[in-house]
Amino acid sequence: MSGNSSFAALLPADWRGGRFLGRVQLPEGPTPILVEGGVAYDMSGVAPTVSQLVEALPLDASAGRVLGPLDELDAPWLSPVDLQVIKACGVTFATSTLERVIEERARGDSSKALEIRARIEERVGGSIRSVVPGSVEAEALKELLIADGLWSQYLEVAIGPYAEVFTKAPVLATVGALAEVGVRSDSTWNNPEPEVVLLVDAGGKAVGAMLGNDVNLRDIEGRSALLLGKAKDNNASCSLGPLVRLFDDSFSIDDVRNAEVDLLIEGPEGYRLEGHSSMREISRDPLDLVRQTLSEHQYPDGFTLFLGTLFAPTQDRDDLGRGFTHKVGDVVTISTPKLGKLVNTVVTSKEAQPWTQGIAAFYANLGARGLLGAKA
Repeated sequence: MSGNSSFAALLPADWRGGRFLGRVQLPEGPTPILVEGGVAYDMSGVAPTVSQLVEALPLDASAGRVLGPLDELDAPWLSPVDLQVIKACGVTFATSTLERVIEERARGDSSKALEIRARIEERVGGSIRSVVPGSVEAEALKELLIADGLWSQYLEVAIGPYAEVFTKAPVLATVGALAEVGVRSDSTWNNPEPEVVLLVDAGGKAVGAMLGNDVNLRDIEGRSALLLGKAKDNNASCSLGPLVRLFDDSFSIDDVRNAEVDLLIEGPEGYRLEGHSSMREISRDPLDLVRQTLSEHQYPDGFTLFLGTLFAPTQDRDDLGRGFTHKVGDVVTISTPKLGKLVNTVVTSKEAQPWTQGIAAFYANLGARGLLGAKA
């Protein structure tokens, strides 16, 4: 959460020229916000949720209540989404694919990663970076890797016809910019995953994008892919923000395709790690990932879709060969010019602020405010 100028500092340089959706915690409760021309508008009289606002696009700012310039708004900012399902795609980049294979073969033991990484990279690296997922060439590569004893369930979703799509967090359980982000207290090998995240409406149309941190527990998922839920879905383990930038003349899906995402981790002991993820290296087009998410499913309240990351840290933090893992107090900054900065401080999921407002409590609040008659 944040108020006024500290939050505005997270926004892209051209934020006064874009249109954004978000949520703030006003005294009466969570409130959907439209930002246009640098001014924040309370849109709860148009629709009480961001999910419903999306269905009302394009929005008329004059239908909302003027709250004033965004950088003067003294109210805590929340995660910018509410009723949308939180979906995520994994192993959509070659480098991160190889790291998942390494985790699998190391059985979650970071001390074994260095040796396995060298062997896997030598045998598989070049081939997987050049193949188109689901193609005839991909199927031929699969047969070769099976014959070499190198096939993996992660390679299946990396180069096979079906992308990995999973549910990252429950509805209303995400945290926003400047909030604490959580890792399980029993995890000893973990990292942030800096990603671009699409906002998709009920009809399956991508309407905007934001930044996200799909916190990853490498030791737990590495033991078994069946532990994905334990590795991915924990208290405060999914952050989004700072705001959703809507697609318009100043920002389009091509900006997502060409996004260069930077990561900075600053540790309490003076540690510093910089990383980078280029969306130009993604193996599947973002809109193909949307299509695969929809497949034979409907999302009447819309969904968000994490697109995956190129970033997979291998730099040792403490012991040689054990790579990177978080420490409590790490400050994680994910940034890209068109979407701004997503900044969070790492704590354990046990110590992070508990998730207390679920769907029932959220709707009780809306009802008490007389907002449930507002329709998009």
